[in-house]
Amino acid sequence: MNPSHFTGETFTFLRELHENNEREWFLAHKDRYVDRVQVPALRFIGDFSTRLESISRHFVADPRPLGGSMFRIYRDVRFSKDKSPYKTHIGIQFRHTSGKDVHAPAFYLGIEPAKSVAAFGIWHPDRSALRRVRDMIVDDPEHWREVVGKTQKQNDFAWYGESLVRAPKGFDANHPLIDDLKRKDFVLMVDLPDGVVTSGGFVDRYAEICQEGTAFMQCLCEAVDVPF
Repeated sequence: MNPSHFTGETFTFLRELHENNEREWFLAHKDRYVDRVQVPALRFIGDFSTRLESISRHFVADPRPLGGSMFRIYRDVRFSKDKSPYKTHIGIQFRHTSGKDVHAPAFYLGIEPAKSVAAFGIWHPDRSALRRVRDMIVDDPEHWREVVGKTQKQNDFAWYGESLVRAPKGFDANHPLIDDLKRKDFVLMVDLPDGVVTSGGFVDRYAEICQEGTAFMQCLCEAVDVPF
C-alpha cells in the first residue's frame, strides 16, 4: 500500500486553526502548516497527476504552491461578515484546461475534520454555460436522467450547490426535470470519512471516485463545448 499523504496530524492542525483563527497564531505555527498541510497536499496533487491523465487529459493537476491546484489558505474577507483570515480546510481543484477560474468543469477535493468531500461538476457556471447545460437537459432529458442516475447509484453521490426558487426564464415550470433546470450549480459530491482520507490507498480511492464521475463530467463538458 502507498504511504499516506494526509495524517491525523493534518486534521489536528486544521482543528487547532479553527479554534485559533487569527494571524498571530498562524504565523507562530506556520512551519506546522507547511509540514502537515501544504506539503502533503502538494505531494497528493503530484501523485494524482498520472491517475488524472488516465481519466482525462483535459484536466490539470498542478502541484505548484502558488497558482496551482491547491487553493490559498487565506480567505477573501472583503465582502464577508466573517473576518477570520484563514480557511480551516484544504481545497484542491483539478480544473479543465479551458478554464481560467473556479467556475470551469473540475474535479474537487476538500479536506476538513469530519467534513471531507470529493466532488465533480461545474460550480457557479457563467450565464452562457448555465444556459447551455439547461438547454442540454431539455434537448435530451432521457440521456441526462440516465447519466445522473447511473452516477449517483455508484457511490451515493448527492447534489451540492444552489438552486433558483422559480423556473429559470424561458423554461417550462412544469418540465419533469424542473428541479435540475433550477440548479445554479451542477456538482455531485460524496462524503469522505477521516479514516479513508488518512489511508495509504487514498490517492487511488480518490481516483476511483473521479472515474465514477466520468459520464457526468463528459455530459457537462459536451454541453459547454469543451473536450473531455
